[in-house]
Amino acid sequence: MAAVNLVQLSEAVAHNRFSAEFFDPRYVFEPVAGSEWAPIGRVLKKCEYGLSISMNSVGKGFPIFRMNELDDCFALRPEKFANISQSEFNASALQENDVLFNRTNSFEFVGRTGIVKDQTDCTFASYLIRLVPDAARLLPEFLTVYLNTPFGIGQIKRRAMRSINQANVSGSEVRKILIPLVDLSVQQEVADLVNAAFSKQRDALSYFATAQSFLETELGLDKLTFQKPVGYTAQLRNIEVSRRIDPEHYFPAFSAFCAALPSGVALSPLANHLDFCQRGKQPIYAKAGLPVINSKHVQPNRVIMEGNRFALSNPVDDLQIRSGDTLINGTGRGTIGRAAPYLNVTPAVADNHVTILRSNSLDPAYLSLYLNSAAGQMQVEMHQRGSSGQLELYPFDIRKFLVWPAPTGLQRELRELYDKATAAEQESRRLLDQAKACVEQLIKAAVQP
Repeated sequence: MAAVNLVQLSEAVAHNRFSAEFFDPRYVFEPVAGSEWAPIGRVLKKCEYGLSISMNSVGKGFPIFRMNELDDCFALRPEKFANISQSEFNASALQENDVLFNRTNSFEFVGRTGIVKDQTDCTFASYLIRLVPDAARLLPEFLTVYLNTPFGIGQIKRRAMRSINQANVSGSEVRKILIPLVDLSVQQEVADLVNAAFSKQRDALSYFATAQSFLETELGLDKLTFQKPVGYTAQLRNIEVSRRIDPEHYFPAFSAFCAALPSGVALSPLANHLDFCQRGKQPIYAKAGLPVINSKHVQPNRVIMEGNRFALSNPVDDLQIRSGDTLINGTGRGTIGRAAPYLNVTPAVADNHVTILRSNSLDPAYLSLYLNSAAGQMQVEMHQRGSSGQLELYPFDIRKFLVWPAPTGLQRELRELYDKATAAEQESRRLLDQAKACVEQLIKAAVQP
């Protein structure tokens, strides 16, 4: 059913905007008497772009935030680094409670916003904007939550300049986004919820890191030293067996790891421990049904159950994702080889970029931790196929991975750490949802219906 919204030409000319989204009646509003709204620019000390530089992922330089690290109100630990001078870093270094705003991307992701808490040794990329509010009028936690509510997101979308595949919100447009200026004591209640949620998120990350470190210590990865060779050789018989001639397959890092395994640690083919290993199929999308899991939902040790599309059940029952399965991404540079356990009670559908692993002898959290460790990721690089533009990790190669069937007691300890991490994440999400609900209630009270 088509919806029509009539706008006066003089109003469009006054704003110099002619897009339908800008005049969406859901976000064009009149404040109720007694409520104070202001453009964000009036209560900001800073609204500035990040650094336009090349980045690397080899640990050299200063950690730099990108859009990828902004997740549900928080700015998480950066994965890439900026090769800049100390003076350049000093000029762009983030401070605690800075708010990072993603100004350009697809329309779905533009405006993603997160607050910086304990990542003050970092800088930020050019497609982010740093917002520093005047805390005497606007608390940064309140600003962050507001921009993550449907009304705040609507204000952002309204200000976005759209092209076919891209949207952009300039700094000048960010300054025009309207925000309710409620009493600081009320803002502080929201800030307290955000800070409690961050504390729980930090606990979750600590549990995940402890579990990963514990496993890598057991595997001897903490003591492994490997000098990257200038060149290396492969034996003809190995080429005949593997039918591989790509040099990455014979890179000696994994062989060095195997040669240095601690006593009592023996690896065996993953195929020996799997009951099922198959990629999903192209889903039949529908308005309702089972959630679809694609490669963006499979993060290291976590399956993201937000923003999922829905699909009909797969006719092949084994291809339904079940609680206790382990999922691994099979395509794409940067995403290939990421693994996570699926522990939701509700079944799901895997698309054709995600492989389902099912085992009765390996705990799914343990298998996920192993595949995401250096031992697993070295094998991802060994067994992936294709060019840099389209890498593939096929089920028949995943079965060749060598894994450690760790003692049941060790697997149980790691699972307990994993469960503590997920419980802390869930509590963090609950607190954030409470903060968003509080802000949404304030908005409803400040806007005429």
